[in-house]
Amino acid sequence: MGRVDRHRVAGVEEARRESIRRWCEHGSVLVAEESSAPVGYGVLEYTFFEQGFLTLLTVAPHARRRGVATRLVEAVEAACTTAKLFTSTNVSNHPMQRLLHGVGRHPVGLVHGPDEGDPGLFHLCPGARLGGAGPAGG
Repeated sequence: MGRVDRHRVAGVEEARRESIRRWCEHGSVLVAEESSAPVGYGVLEYTFFEQGFLTLLTVAPHARRRGVATRLVEAVEAACTTAKLFTSTNVSNHPMQRLLHGVGRHPVGLVHGPDEGDPGLFHLCPGARLGGAGPAGG
């Protein structure tokens, strides 16, 4: 996954490696491959109010704008076992916002604070699109 995720900021690389290791051990990672090589991955967890949460979505730079991220979002939706599936992205992350809008996600909340000066925009997947869940409930 290191070939896909080149997040290299002082102190972040080791933390990211540890997170990836933990996610893989828990079976939380869905991987997109092309020619038997990983080109992207998504992380599905159930840590947000005990609902599904797309924690991370990463596509290798050479594989972007080819539908990899859309397929990963769809795979996460199909794998989700709860009535709701959330994700978040920073307000400044316009490519992710376009992707989420393109797959039918709409903003449901804004959180200030985690990334100073760049609020987090939360999105909800319509419950009818989720693989293992029934209709979205409250």
